[in-house]
Amino acid sequence: MPGVNGIELCRRIRAKQRDRYQYILLLSGKDEKQDVVDGLEAGADDYLTKPFDLGELRARLRAGNRVLTLQNELIHAREALRFQATHDDLTNLWSHGATLHLLNGELERGLRSRTPTGVLMIDVDHFKSVNDTFGHLTGDAVLKECGRRINHALRKYDHVGRYGGEEFLAVLSNCTVEDLERIAERARHAISEKPISTGASDVSLTVSIGAVTASSDPSDLELLSAADAALYEAKRAGRNRVVIGSCEKGEPHEAADTDLGNIWERASQ
Repeated sequence: MPGVNGIELCRRIRAKQRDRYQYILLLSGKDEKQDVVDGLEAGADDYLTKPFDLGELRARLRAGNRVLTLQNELIHAREALRFQATHDDLTNLWSHGATLHLLNGELERGLRSRTPTGVLMIDVDHFKSVNDTFGHLTGDAVLKECGRRINHALRKYDHVGRYGGEEFLAVLSNCTVEDLERIAERARHAISEKPISTGASDVSLTVSIGAVTASSDPSDLELLSAADAALYEAKRAGRNRVVIGSCEKGEPHEAADTDLGNIWERASQ
């Protein structure tokens, strides 16, 4: 190897500090004890001198493979624990804490790039009656499907988590008021457009959504408070609707709804 020897190559590989460990077996014609020590200290895991026995080489490679197999198992276990720590057990969406962490990150990024950050506070209407009528197992299946539909209604770079109980929180990056209203209505329609089939029964549901976007410098608490106030207004106004709130002073307003079916449904409530 012109320009670099095996020991230097080991040092360069170790200096990379890759995510996955690389097992190094150093095969060399140098067989002095100090050469072996230098090779191992440079980062080699094993050292074999020439001429080598093919059976011994295979045995040492199998030993290295056992180390890498153990590493893969540890990585999978670590990733599983990381997923459990950041995701909701039932819906596999982001957990409450992880969603708030994502919100803070989006607010910071929006401040740097001067782009607005949006929030949707989504609550399943009359969910208690689902548990009371069909049981908690059906209720869990309903929540899981609601989360899936909401997630599918968002853009690929948005985030949604289970905020608690039957409430979901969506974090929307670079989101104008027009984007906010369109995405919120899409999420609302995704739940109400067809019943949720749980195997045992079909459950028809709607959601109420409080939506807020901010391009100034609100704290996460201010943004969430505004979204929660808009959600309360949506509930108070009859549910199954989107209300656009604001972090500024002023009353929230209901999103325009051009769906004649929804207008008729609300008129009959």
